[in-house]
Amino acid sequence: MRDALSNIQEVKATNQTLSGATPNNSQAFDVRGFSRARFTLQTNTVTAAGTTGFTIKLQHSDTLTAASFADVPASERLGTAPVITSNNDDDIIGGSLSYLGNKRYVRAVVTGSTSTNAVVHVRAVLTTPARAAVAPIGTALATT
Repeated sequence: MRDALSNIQEVKATNQTLSGATPNNSQAFDVRGFSRARFTLQTNTVTAAGTTGFTIKLQHSDTLTAASFADVPASERLGTAPVITSNNDDDIIGGSLSYLGNKRYVRAVVTGSTSTNAVVHVRAVLTTPARAAVAPIGTALATT
């Protein structure tokens, strides 16, 4: 099947509330069975971007155990981590990172700076499935 509907799955994690410089982990995305995965940071409400803004990084793991997630090395991702620096960046797509690694689960970690106060979410677009057709909408998973 070559149509986009049968070969793309979109997954949205729950909203993340950022407060100060505390890292905030998204739910996990199960990328098993897909050759490509892109993760996008989207803002909802940016009350305060913080002194130097907020950014996203990817972590991966073979299990859903929260402590088993490790940072994705630069050799296993494409793109530059987006940085949101404006208090006026409500409801925008902040940027994307592509995952090239081979772990089963990937999550995003969004980290603010002093005075950050924002609500954001991460969305994954999974493509090139090993077996088509796939459900067009997937579900993010909680870590334990």
